[in-house]
Order: sequence, then C-alpha cells, then structure tokens
Amino acid sequence: MIKSYFTTALRALKRNWSYSVINVLGLTLSLACCLLLFLAIRYELSFDRHNAHADQTYRLVSFSKTANEDRLNVGIPLPALPALRTDFPELKHQVTMVNRITNVVVTAGEKSGQATRKFQEGDGVLAFVEPEYFRLFDVNWKSGSAQTALTNPNSVVLSERMAHKYFGMSTPIGKKIRVNNKTDFVVTGVVQDLPATSSMPFEVLLSFASLKQYGASTNWDDWQSTYGGAQIYLMLPGTVADQPTALARMNQQLAAFVKKYHKADDAKDLVYELQPLTAIHFDARSDNYAKRTVSKEMIWAMGLIGLFILITACVNFINLATAQAIRRAKEVGVRKVLGSSRGQLVRQFLGETGVLIGLAVVLALVVAQLTLPYVGELLNIKPGTATLLDPTVFIFLMTLGLLTTGLAGFYPALVLSGYQPIVALKGKIRASGQGGSSGINQLTLRRGLIVGQFAISQLLIIGTIIAYSQMTYFRSADLGFSRDAVLTVLIPEKNPGQLEGLNAKLTGLPGIQSMSYAMTTPSSTSNWTTGFRFENDEKEPDYGVLMRPADSAYVRTYGLNLIAGRMFQSADTMREFVINEAFMKRLGFQKPEQVIGKLMTVNGETVKKPIVGVVKDFNAFSLHQKIEPSVLTSYRDQYRSLGIKLSAGQSAESVSQLLKKIEASWNDTFPDFVFKYNFLDETLANFYKGEERMYSLFQLLAGIAIFIGCLGLYGVVSFMVETRTKEVGIRKALGATTGHIFGLFSLDFVRLVLIALVLSSPLAWYIMNQWLQTFAYKITIEWWMFALAGVLAVGIALLTVSFQSIKAALMNPVKSLRSE
Repeated sequence: MIKSYFTTALRALKRNWSYSVINVLGLTLSLACCLLLFLAIRYELSFDRHNAHADQTYRLVSFSKTANEDRLNVGIPLPALPALRTDFPELKHQVTMVNRITNVVVTAGEKSGQATRKFQEGDGVLAFVEPEYFRLFDVNWKSGSAQTALTNPNSVVLSERMAHKYFGMSTPIGKKIRVNNKTDFVVTGVVQDLPATSSMPFEVLLSFASLKQYGASTNWDDWQSTYGGAQIYLMLPGTVADQPTALARMNQQLAAFVKKYHKADDAKDLVYELQPLTAIHFDARSDNYAKRTVSKEMIWAMGLIGLFILITACVNFINLATAQAIRRAKEVGVRKVLGSSRGQLVRQFLGETGVLIGLAVVLALVVAQLTLPYVGELLNIKPGTATLLDPTVFIFLMTLGLLTTGLAGFYPALVLSGYQPIVALKGKIRASGQGGSSGINQLTLRRGLIVGQFAISQLLIIGTIIAYSQMTYFRSADLGFSRDAVLTVLIPEKNPGQLEGLNAKLTGLPGIQSMSYAMTTPSSTSNWTTGFRFENDEKEPDYGVLMRPADSAYVRTYGLNLIAGRMFQSADTMREFVINEAFMKRLGFQKPEQVIGKLMTVNGETVKKPIVGVVKDFNAFSLHQKIEPSVLTSYRDQYRSLGIKLSAGQSAESVSQLLKKIEASWNDTFPDFVFKYNFLDETLANFYKGEERMYSLFQLLAGIAIFIGCLGLYGVVSFMVETRTKEVGIRKALGATTGHIFGLFSLDFVRLVLIALVLSSPLAWYIMNQWLQTFAYKITIEWWMFALAGVLAVGIALLTVSFQSIKAALMNPVKSLRSE
C-alpha cells in the first residue's frame, strides 16, 4: 500500500513538475531559514549554560535611583568583597570578584633571558581572579588545579589557545609572562579553551593577590568609587528549586548591607541587587565582559520571522494545490467509484505532500550548510559553535518537516478527497472550488491566503525601511563633535617627559592638523562619573557628572563648539572647568554666560575651581542614551589616549605614509609597548553593531519572504492563465487590447496587495515604534515609509504576474479558441 502511495505521488509530481519545482523551491528556502534561525536562537539561549551552577550564580549590581531614573551599575566598590564575606559567612567561598584589565601588552617567550615577543591584548582577555572563581565558573583543567593554581601572588592560568600563542608547542608551566612591562607572572595552570557562549571570556587569569602590586586599583577603602570592570559574583546555597526564596531573602539582606557600609546620603538612593548569571547576556541595560547582548524580544522576533516565512511557503503550497484541484477532480471521482475511501485519498495526497517536503528537507540541509558561514558572520556567531551535525538539529528538522506536511498538506488533501464522484466525473468542478464537500469557497480562501502572505512580506519591508532610516540617522546625526579623520592612539605610560616628547615628534609632521591627550574620546564606552558640589552646596546633589579629563587642545581636535567663555589653561592637575549645556541647565542657568566664574568641586576634593567655559552638548554615549552633565578639565594622570586630527583632502597613500611616521614616533617614545590605533568613526560605528545585524537580518529575511511569495503568485497566475485561455481568446476576438488582458489578471492582485498593506501597517508601526523607544535619539515614523512599502509590494506583484499576463494577452486568439 505504502509503495503504491509513493509511486502514485511521484507520478503526480512529475506530471505537474513546474508546480512541484515552485513548491520545492519555496519550501527549501523557508525550511533553510527556519533551520538557520533555530541555530542562531539556540546559540543565544545557550550563553553561560555550560556552567554546572549557572542557575545558582548571580552578579551583584547596584541601582542609583536618582532624578526619577534607575541607573544600573555593574561595578561594585572594592571593599564590598571582604565585607560580604564578613557579613555572610555562608558565602565565604561562594563569593568572588573579577577585575578586568584592558588594552595591555603581554610579553612572553624567553631567549637567553630576554623577552622576545609582545602581544597587544584588548578587552575581555585578561582579568585578576581569586581561586574561588573556579567554584562558580567551570573550566576543564589540562595542567594545574583549581585549589592551587592562583593561590600565590604572581601566578597566572592560561587557556590552551593563549598558551600556544605565547609559548608555541612547548610546555608553558613554570614559564613567565610580563604584563604591561611591569609585573611578572608564572604560569601555574592551563585550561581548555572556553566555549564561545560564555559571558566570562577571559583567557589569561591573573592571581587576585597581585592586584595591589600591579596597581590596577587604588580604591581599596573607598565605598563611593566603582569601576565597571570590577564585578562581584556569588553563588547562593540550596538547590535550583530553592533559588526564588534564597534570592528574595538575599536581596532583602542587601538593603541592610547598603545602609551599614554606605553614607546615609548615598544609601537612601542606592540599591544592591542580584542579577542571575543566565540573564546577563539578555540585559542590554548593562555591560558584560563578552561585550555582547541580545534582548529576549530580538530572539522572539527571530523565531516569529522564521515561522512567518514557513507559513508563507505553506500558503504557496495550499494555493497551488487547491488551484490545481480541478485537474485532479476526475482522478478523485474514478478512485471513489473504484472503492477508495476518503481516508485513503487523504493519506494519498498527504503522501504526495510528504514526498515534496522530504525533498525540500534534504535540499534545506544543503542550503543551510552552504550559507551557515555567511549567516554566522552576519549574526556574530563564532565559527564552529553552530553546527548542523547535532542530533538536536536533526530532531528539530524532522519535527519541522512533519509539522509542515500537516500544515501545508492537510487542507488540500481534505478538499481533493471531498469531491462528489458524480460531479467530478461530469467535469462540473469549477475553478472556485465548488463541487466539493469542504464547505469553503477555494477562490476566497486563496485570496485570503495571498493577502496574509503579502501582509507578512510588507511587515518585513516596512521594518526594513524604518531600520534603514534609523541606521542612516546613526551615521549622519550631529553628535556635537567631529568624527571624521580623527585617529586615536592608546597611551600606555605617562612618565615625566614622555607625552611632551611624543607631542614634539608629531608636531612637525605634515598632514596633522591638531593633537590632544585625554582619558577618552567625546563618545566612549569607558566613562568616569563622579559627584560634585556647586558653589556653597553643603552636600552633593542626587546626580553625578561625567568627567572628560583632557588637555587644552581637546576642543579644537575633536571639533567641540565652545559657546561661552574660554578653554581651560594647560595644567597637569584640575585647575579650571569647562562644562556642557546639559550641566549648565541642570544647575538652573538659561544662558551660558551666567555660569562663567562660578565655583565647584568634583571627585570629593575640597578646593573650589572656577567654571571658565561652556561647550555645546555632545553625545558622550551612544544614541541609546540621553546627553548627561559633563565636565572637561585637565588631569594628566588620567590621560590614556592621544587624539590626532588629520588634515582634510589627503590621499589614501598619504594617510598610509603618515600612519607609518606616527607609529615610528610612538615606538621611539614607548619602545616596550605595541602601537595600536583606531579611527574614531569606526569606533563609533561599533556602538551600533547589534542594530546593524538586525537591519541586515531584516533585509535578508524580507527578501526571502518576498521571493517565496512571488513564487506562489507566479504559480497561481500561471494556473489562472491556463484555465482561462478560451476566455482570453473570446475577449481578444471581441476587441480587448493587450492592456485590458493584462489588467484582467493584474488588478485583482493589486487590490489584494493593498489590502495586505492596510492590515500590516498598524502592526508594523507598533513593533518598530517599540524598537525605536530603546533610543534616546531617533527618527519619527512617517507616512511615506508605508507608502514606499506599498509601492514596492505592488511593483513586485505586477512584475511577478506580468510575464504570464502579457504572454496570455499576446497569444493568437485563433489558437486560444482552438485550445479546448
């Protein structure tokens, strides 16, 4: 019986090969999309799940509830670690601090006692950790042990990758690395490379006991200062089932902890809270060591888009199957007369569907395998971490295939098996589908399905247009400073005379317009917020100010607009302040001239310094966040980068030669370090990598959805032309023009597309408006975006139906009338 079903199915598919190709192509693309999106979603949801105690591990964060705004801070004061161990003895070995260091030079490999190789390591590579770190976060040891590897000062644990990078194939145990040319660490352990899905990506783990010696932090008794790279993690006792109760109890106890150790004025607006380790990857409000977050809403959106694309392909199948039903009416009639039951017919037609979908599943695997590297690059998935060679993937694909078979094949099977034998054998089944027992007008159903199909496509088109507009705004928005032709170079040391010496070497180089030493560029992810007192304030206000330590050339180099007063004078310490408009207005002044000469203190200092200038507001963060009160001042010890404004109009070759000269001067000044530079516009573009990925994904999926919809539309129009050949001949014989015939097949679909636009527009507006709310600075959704989507959809629909419509219109009426 099964063999008979299979043979009959193959014959039917071969007989209608053009429609079979359309269905297989649409189903292949949709199944491949679903499979790739499944891999992406699975990858995102697996972050930190490799840790055995992931559901019991938390990050300690704080909320500053000031100015009607809750601001999350992941940095915790350094003295909080010993205080937690004292106040919560049950957590003594279950709480630890991780102190990240960034942009450092690691010197490794020895030859005749001298270091021979230097490596510039960026963010997320090196961190100071305690032995307790290994109680919370799982690693597989290749050499050494969790109990002894980091117990002693000046010890380090390397990942296999870093061990090979620093020491080649030789055994690294007992060998030394030097960090930033000032502290030596002996390798005491090697661990297996961490999974890509880890929020703790560190591959060079330095002993926490050496943190003071290294000098990374000095605020060991300061309960006010925080550093975002110094984070506290802890594991609550009990089972996973006990966690909700344990978490609620611990959060209550932390309220008393804050009151005990923080000043009363600070404690009233400060809340400590535990953030689950498994939630860190999905919280865009806060930073994490992996520098990667994705919202749960984005994951849901990816899943829904995959479902929509699958539905679009299933709609194609249903439309084409019901449109062809009239061809198979006599076949059904004969089968019923010969004794076939409706159940047997349903199984036969579902079998045909299963054969098509089985072929599509195989092809989808091939397409997914070929496109996986490109999709992985698009979604920032590390190579090798998402693979099709996984039992879970095959189970998902088989389940998806069965679901698609039922979704796409059940209704057509019901329609075809429901034809009455007498009506079918007399050839009285009409193209509308009447003559069966399904009780549904098939023409109305097909139109409804086409509307749904194009509604999905237009939803994605509108989303793409709005995302494109927002991305264009990102690239062109006035940030309050110049981002073009600005080079930033990291400064490793600030020994006496070094900065001045480098400045002297670079000053005479042609092609350099201006230079400035500073802590950061105007917009940066590395920021310093501190308290202040204005004039005769008895206590600090309930908000802080953003510090931008820099020399007096900062405004000129980065193109900030000084709107009142003057720039502060050159100095090594804080002597004068220049503030931004947001700070001026927060202080209650409406005109910048009014605040010039006022006195203030910052960062806990007691000596008041004057405000000598006001600059126009500039975005210190990404456009996700509002402009905050900011202070520019001189402070040599905080200078960490050199900004170089290049002269306009230089050729690429000239810039390349200039970079070589800058590198030579830098290497001459800092011979023990590695030269590293970035262009400011590229750095700022990194702020919006997540949005760029979303936009690219929207583009790709919208294109696929439109293509699948057009495939179905082409098939339906082809069938309509075929079934109305005689009608077209009569119309032409009676004087109908080519335009009239084209309109006959086209206008109905245009109406359906416009109905789809009306239905999809409100939902598209709501979804994209919610997305735009995540930005403090954003575009306005305008009517033309929906009109453009409609024009595109109508144009695509007309282009799709035009070939068959024009072909029918140009057919010789004599041949058309003779066709029956």
